[in-house]
Amino acid sequence: MSQAGPQINPVEESRMTLMDHLRELRTRLLWVVGALILGTLFSMLFVDPLLRFILQPLTALGTQPIAIGPTDTITVFFKVAFTSGAVLAMPVIVYHIIRFITPGLYPNEKRNLLLTLPGIMVLFAIGASFAYFILLPAAVGFLQSFLGDLIQQDWTIDRYISFVTRIVFWIGVAFEMPLIVAFLARAGIISGPKLLGFWRQAVVIIAIVAAAITPTVDPVNMALVMGPLLVLYALSVGLAYALYRERKPRDFSQEDFIPSKYKE
Repeated sequence: MSQAGPQINPVEESRMTLMDHLRELRTRLLWVVGALILGTLFSMLFVDPLLRFILQPLTALGTQPIAIGPTDTITVFFKVAFTSGAVLAMPVIVYHIIRFITPGLYPNEKRNLLLTLPGIMVLFAIGASFAYFILLPAAVGFLQSFLGDLIQQDWTIDRYISFVTRIVFWIGVAFEMPLIVAFLARAGIISGPKLLGFWRQAVVIIAIVAAAITPTVDPVNMALVMGPLLVLYALSVGLAYALYRERKPRDFSQEDFIPSKYKE
């Protein structure tokens, strides 16, 4: 094989590849930030109805949150707008995450990953709906009645908004677990027996996650979070058994690492 130019050190070649990778990462991040900004600006037009919707579990009990600081209402306005903007921008965010990691996947794995994009949005919506319509009313009702005959419950608006968004967001993320496991099993990265053998550690992790998400220390609300997470874990195990496919290693030859411009 003859050389058509000066010899390039393989280390230098890999550094150039790394710089290209970092430039691509920068481009993806710019798209993500731009989508977040546009989504937030658009959501500012609908903060009032969104805020009424978020407050509904509390106002249904005849309670209205209060603001104790001069800037609390402004903080709440931007917090609601940004959270809603992040939800609107989620398809763009997920798309660019997928595009960034797909170069290291097989062609069929790229297709499978792209096909999960609608499922990611659907499962997040299902999880967020479960948190808002089932978990949140139970948690708010318990907190409002706990020692209510001795202590007056006057909640601040900023803490209530943070409380609601934390529960709804993380429950929505947790509901995506079966889809992630299904993709990993289809790619041959994780199998059903391996995931099932991890069940003791999984129960402990789920309990810790439920305790972190749950705003109360009572076992009732914690069980409301743990129950669906355990069901999702069992569903993930079943999907791993059904979809697992052994991953075939890539067959690289020595010439695969030689730049094409140096090949005859």
